[in-house]
Amino acid sequence: MRYSSRVKPISYLKANAAEVLADLAEQREPLIITQHGEARAILQDVNSYEETQETLALLKILAMGNKDVAAGKTKPAGDVVARLRAKRPPA
Repeated sequence: MRYSSRVKPISYLKANAAEVLADLAEQREPLIITQHGEARAILQDVNSYEETQETLALLKILAMGNKDVAAGKTKPAGDVVARLRAKRPPA
């Protein structure tokens, strides 16, 4: 995705805030805000932000799992299932 067309100065944001917010919700693409010619912030709609946060959380869990595997902190699935079945009361 190219963000070069999604760059606006802070003065544009100040003058067109309602339009910018509507565009963010419709396009679901972030907007880069510049100040004195330098990128200073990124605006995105709430739904996209929440999706990003959920993705990051899942990636963190995956990384933690990979770390546990590398450290040998895992057990074979069959052993875990057998232990759980042994704890289950008879039906």
